[in-house]
Amino acid sequence: MFTVDRLWPDPAAGLDLDAAYADLALPPPPASRPWVGLNMVTSLDGRAEWSAAADALGTKADRRLMRLLRVPYDAVAIGVGTLQKAGGWTDLPADLAAVRAAAGKAPLPLAVLIAGSGPIPTEGRWWGTEQPRLVVVGRDGPRQVAGAEVLVSPTDRPEPDWLLGALRERGIDSVLLEGGPTVNARFHAAGLIDELYWTVGPWLLGGAGLPMLASEPPSETPRPATLVSVHRHADELFLRYRLASAHD
Repeated sequence: MFTVDRLWPDPAAGLDLDAAYADLALPPPPASRPWVGLNMVTSLDGRAEWSAAADALGTKADRRLMRLLRVPYDAVAIGVGTLQKAGGWTDLPADLAAVRAAAGKAPLPLAVLIAGSGPIPTEGRWWGTEQPRLVVVGRDGPRQVAGAEVLVSPTDRPEPDWLLGALRERGIDSVLLEGGPTVNARFHAAGLIDELYWTVGPWLLGGAGLPMLASEPPSETPRPATLVSVHRHADELFLRYRLASAHD
């Protein structure tokens, strides 16, 4: 359906996008938590929002890539801000659900919503899928949310390390984060992002849109990364980086 050029490694032109990512394999998870990937699209200047809608930055090819990246992951997680602004969609089409089933996985990944102690929006695409849903709230958050299981954190808002430990106890070995920028920043500050899938859209925005990582105060915890692959579709780039362990 979509073609890409692989720029790194082993350059090749005119590859089918699905085939290029069909062998996406995840390493074994760390001993105490799931493997964590982060998938984001930004503008050329690193903005993750355009008119408060991240999906305006990517093309249909990028949205197909989002689905392809979900295939090997046990769970797909978003923050409540992303749900409020973009509606959220973390499911898979029938063809990719069949790929998961053929590999012995549940047809759809667990959908995880990371919230705090405020009300949970119950409208939007995230609620209209057949996925199992888990809403993770702070200790003063709602105990019941229609259409989802609720997991209550012992702190005001779920801390990344606690959340990953709780997911591991449920048999989840891999989690794909899909924003937003505040959730991304908290996982980064905790050293809990293992891989980054970054689509660079061909737009120079400027303005006040949030960056890929947004925290107050700004995090000063740089981590080195290794470039795994680069693909190009038209004028956008699909980048994959492996991050060094926070404890290296």
